[in-house]
Amino acid sequence: MQLAGKVAVVTGGANGIGKALCERFHAEGAAKVVVVDLEEDNARRVAEAIDGDAYGVDVRDEAQVAAMVKDVEQRLGRIDLFCSNAGIIAGDGEPWWATSAPNSTWQAMWDIHVMSHVYAARACLPAMIECGEGYFLNTASAAGLLNQVGDAAYSTTKHAAIGFAEALAITHGDDGIKVSVLCPQAVATRMIGDNKDGGTAGVDGVISAEDVAQAVIEGLDTEQFLILPHREVADYRANKAESYDRWLGGMRKLRRKYGNPKLS
Repeated sequence: MQLAGKVAVVTGGANGIGKALCERFHAEGAAKVVVVDLEEDNARRVAEAIDGDAYGVDVRDEAQVAAMVKDVEQRLGRIDLFCSNAGIIAGDGEPWWATSAPNSTWQAMWDIHVMSHVYAARACLPAMIECGEGYFLNTASAAGLLNQVGDAAYSTTKHAAIGFAEALAITHGDDGIKVSVLCPQAVATRMIGDNKDGGTAGVDGVISAEDVAQAVIEGLDTEQFLILPHREVADYRANKAESYDRWLGGMRKLRRKYGNPKLS
């Protein structure tokens, strides 16, 4: 996909990766970039800078997502690219078991990392299928292919996000629907907070949101399913497939060295 002349919607577009995507899509000549975020004021600031549109939407609420999609389609005629990018992170918390995070965290992760992708696709597919084309870019994480030490809820829901993206690609490829899933490691956004080295996700370095946007442009150009801004992830994924047990041992070693708060 080339962005020139396209209508793109980006959720989580007010900050971090989403903001970088909005800015880059505009620079690539998109006809209109729609900035969607829970933080409506910040979404408007980003939109004003790129002559875009802004919506305040809680992506956990299907009715809000559907209403936004309907309004964009009515005003702009179509959505060519829907980037389901909103995300959160929390950590397991004390006593740092895989079950430590409260149910409220698990539910929020599920709603934002999985169901928001479902809601977006459910709202966009009818018009896309009718015109025989459309593109979904779903932000997951390298944690969805590997794992995030110290955040079981994040890792689990990011795995599920990739599973849904696969289902979209398999089920609707013959309808003209393209799907890419974005899987970075550590990115210099407010999600990593004060942990400037990115923690265990940053063992291969922390890249900028603009670097991620560049990888997205390249991935959309070739219409590849997996977009990996950190190239090392492909090797880790291959190692995991070759020997699951050895890979698990390596991840336990990584946790002992960097990611176990009780040992630090």
